[in-house]
Amino acid sequence: MEILDFSPGEYKVFILILVRVSIFLFMFPVFSSPVVPGIAKIGLALLITFILYPVAGVKPELFPDSSLGFGVLVVGEIIVGMVLAYSVDIFFGAVQLAGQIVGFQMGFSMINVIDPQSGTDLSIISQISYLVVILIFIMLNGHHTIIQALVESFRLVKMGDFYLHENMNRQMIDMATGLFALGVKMSAPAMAALFFTNAAFGICAKFVPQMNIMIVAFPVQIAVGLVTFGITLQVILIMTRNYMGSFSKVLVSLMGLLGG
Repeated sequence: MEILDFSPGEYKVFILILVRVSIFLFMFPVFSSPVVPGIAKIGLALLITFILYPVAGVKPELFPDSSLGFGVLVVGEIIVGMVLAYSVDIFFGAVQLAGQIVGFQMGFSMINVIDPQSGTDLSIISQISYLVVILIFIMLNGHHTIIQALVESFRLVKMGDFYLHENMNRQMIDMATGLFALGVKMSAPAMAALFFTNAAFGICAKFVPQMNIMIVAFPVQIAVGLVTFGITLQVILIMTRNYMGSFSKVLVSLMGLLGG
């Protein structure tokens, strides 16, 4: 495939594929980080676009000749790329929320570090959870699943056949509200253990008032929190595997609403 031999219509197809791939990569949890050089993001987007160009199977003559019509197609590809990235980012956000909840219960709410991925302050436990889920995602060949999802998106939402279904907003809101429920489920073992630990120290403070609860409770909370956090990582592994197994259904549902 010689890019210099492309016709104007083929250049339009290439640009539209590049827009969808670029938006998806630049919003993906790993590549959205400012730590990743921009030239690396651009190079990867171009490489994937070249690979997906024969797969897209779009006829250039079906595209409008006017700049306005082509601009509408570009906007549609931007929305499709954003929806794809959002469907993946929502799970990573749930893992960060779980880590934030556990860190708060352990008493680490004031111990924050700068997250190089987003540039914001996060608790140490939340940062560890995020890095662990990235490793699990790669270990389970999640990067292969993402590339397959990009390929599948061109079959489900062909360029030029973009629609905003009325149920799309409801689907996106349901996914956002599910983030909180998923984060609570992941952190449930640590939350339960720390809750009973605090309750036990509350009883001790009531019956043994001369005990300095603040000095005794804090290291015990950290020890219990770290042990149960290890159990939480096992839960994250199970939920990551389940999420990747059901990702195709989520993709078909979202792309079906976008593809009319």
